Amino acid sequence: MNKTKSGFVALIGRPNAGKSTMMNWLLGEKIAIVSQKANATRKRVNAIVMHGENQIILVDTPGLHEREKLLNQFMLEEALKAIGDCDLILFLSPVHDGTKYYEEFLTRTKRPHIVVLTKIDEVKNNKILEVMAQFQKFEKNFLELIPISVPKSLNKEPLLSSVSKYIPESPYLFNPEELTTEHMRDIYKEFIREAIFDETSDELPYESDVVIDKVDETGPIEKIHATIVVEKTTQKGMLIGKEGRGIKRIGKNARAKIEYLTRKQVFLQLFVSVKKGWSKDKDSLEKMGYIF
Repeated sequence: MNKTKSGFVALIGRPNAGKSTMMNWLLGEKIAIVSQKANATRKRVNAIVMHGENQIILVDTPGLHEREKLLNQFMLEEALKAIGDCDLILFLSPVHDGTKYYEEFLTRTKRPHIVVLTKIDEVKNNKILEVMAQFQKFEKNFLELIPISVPKSLNKEPLLSSVSKYIPESPYLFNPEELTTEHMRDIYKEFIREAIFDETSDELPYESDVVIDKVDETGPIEKIHATIVVEKTTQKGMLIGKEGRGIKRIGKNARAKIEYLTRKQVFLQLFVSVKKGWSKDKDSLEKMGYIF
């Protein structure tokens, strides 16, 4: 009888390195927030990927960055906890970066890791080879160096096979039929947050959060009531928009994401509330689920 493997694999890298995009790609479903704007991911998210007889628990993390605001401090701590708790790290390094961020990463940990060179579809082959050559001087530090392209679906199977080699022999840690360990309420919250990133600009996405007030799953239509929390009264007006057009766009965007995942019709009602200074106040942050 074949022995099974199961282990936690942390996705680590700077903001916008492609961690959430890669996790969704390896899972084959979208459960993690994706945005062109940096620092969209605030908390760890687990995805359960089955590869043959092996169970890979991918842990998406906020980007490694300087801690400024209290919320940013929480985000950095989330990434550092994932580094400490995992069996293996995938360090994502966009091909444009060279080795700068990787060298900073090496000052944080000596844990076993694979370097994943991301966004290789954005450059020519000679650039990819040049960057891979730059990494060779660090070859004693990493287990493997694997270039990938999510848009071209390049090297998905080799990456999963490599990860499987390095995770420990273990019974499955979670039901292999499940996609994630997250509660659906938390995924709904993240999809609404992603819609805010999609539909608004400047600081508004960073100074807003979402509270899921109620979910009714009893009927054929999933009913979700949620409140978007912002820092300033002016932001509330910007979010709602003229004649409510802004909040309608956000709701339509979020509803489409939720319906795609649940394969179910969704009724989504959004409210907006002002809570001044919420992102700078520890008690407010903890009430919203950011436990330090």
